[in-house]
Amino acid sequence: MLSRKIIWGFLVICLISVCSAKSVDHPHLKASSKAKKRFHSDELDSDYWFDNAQEYISNKLDAVSHFNTNRAKNIILFLGDGMSLHTVTAARSYIDDASHKLSFEEFPYFGLSKTFCIDKQVPDSASTSTAYLSAVKANYGTIGVNAQVTRRDCELGQDESYHTESIAKWAQDANKWTGLVTTARVTHASPAGVYAHTANREWENDAKIMEDECDPTDNVDIARQLVEWEVGRNLRVIMGGGRRNFINETELDESDIEGRRTDGRNLIEEWLTEKKERNVRGEYVWHKQDLLATDLSKVDYLLGLFSSSHCPYHGDLEREGLEDEVPSLSEMTEAAIEMLSHSKDGYFLFVEGAKIDMAHHDTRARRSMEETEEFAKAVEVALSMTNEKDTLIVVTSDHSHTMTISGYPDRDDDILGLNSENAADDLPYNILSYANGPGYEKTYSKNGRKDLSDKDFTNPTRKYMATAPLESETHGADDVGIFAKGPYAHYFSGNYVQTNIPMLMAKAADIGPFGSNYKKRNIKK
Repeated sequence: MLSRKIIWGFLVICLISVCSAKSVDHPHLKASSKAKKRFHSDELDSDYWFDNAQEYISNKLDAVSHFNTNRAKNIILFLGDGMSLHTVTAARSYIDDASHKLSFEEFPYFGLSKTFCIDKQVPDSASTSTAYLSAVKANYGTIGVNAQVTRRDCELGQDESYHTESIAKWAQDANKWTGLVTTARVTHASPAGVYAHTANREWENDAKIMEDECDPTDNVDIARQLVEWEVGRNLRVIMGGGRRNFINETELDESDIEGRRTDGRNLIEEWLTEKKERNVRGEYVWHKQDLLATDLSKVDYLLGLFSSSHCPYHGDLEREGLEDEVPSLSEMTEAAIEMLSHSKDGYFLFVEGAKIDMAHHDTRARRSMEETEEFAKAVEVALSMTNEKDTLIVVTSDHSHTMTISGYPDRDDDILGLNSENAADDLPYNILSYANGPGYEKTYSKNGRKDLSDKDFTNPTRKYMATAPLESETHGADDVGIFAKGPYAHYFSGNYVQTNIPMLMAKAADIGPFGSNYKKRNIKK
């Protein structure tokens, strides 16, 4: 009897060993696990968490007892386009571990922003840019106009009484220098909110206006507004992509790519001419080496257009050998702050990490993580070049996305891989997945859900699981984070509508509608 028990016990041990070996060798576990352990041994001790809480409380008490009520000489607004809270959480794990903090998560004050627009629960980057830059909620697809203007309304969009003023205008009125940096086209929805007024975000050039059967003479396209209209032409720094919207379709840019305009104009040349006529020093650059070679102390206005359309993905700069040709977001941010810092009255700078959003639309989660990491690096650069005594830095997003973090992955698992346990259909599934988007075709076939166990999730172009089929994944309606540091940063705590953001920044800097010299409108306290 004893020998039989021993034999059965030996067989059970062998069976367990075989199962464990199979589990370790399962291909989708290899794809989703990292070799290193990402939690610290100290975390096993209760005292670690008590000490952590004590430190947090101490920092909070210190912050409350030392509110920074200096006037903000400088304001930098960082916009992670589409940077949902899920994106921030996933990026922590991608970079290091769930306990890791991105640069802006170290800021002492945090709030939540309600991102809806007037006609839709889920907004776009155009309507939200009006909200967080002009303090007015607008309709989907419109920029710099109030909600009386609906999308593609050729006539109402021209009516200046419906136009809104951005914080860039308020800053310029206070003699501050202003600038924008983006990895999108400089005429794209988010940066256009700094200076433009239009009934359709797609009207970046005159040809797009004619496609909607509107008159491009009366409805001035966004590129022209940047060059001709007051706020745009007074921007000291403009950096991003989008050369195609500034040159005619019969012209080639520096990369031999044709323009998109049909009016025969070259707005880059016109921008340079306008600066010369004003007897100020304007510099146009299209290559990273030209930017590095520019003495920013001797330039009054800088226009940098580094791509025909959007700038390349950050990870692709290295993968495709473009590091010496196109500056990164952090490099553009550094150049912008260096130049704007020459203003004795301070400055307002808008910095957009645009391609976090674009990667999400393609359900390419790895690229979105790479972009978020670079965005956090750009914030680090700003922190190293400024002083919190006189510079208010606000980091937020315009809207969320449908990406979620699901399953019960181990702390050591790669956030960009697969869960260690299969779903009820006995097939693996991604830790990160989307509610809709082009990843659907990678998820389902006619026979049901596809087996993802042998897929390469280190490929940045890999599309992640999606539940509903769409050509482009949609935005989400959930609130987004607001992180603040510097003068009056404590104002940014709480949960409030997105339109409060520019008002709070203006209050900190004593400019615009909450400035002490504002006379245009009677603000009721």
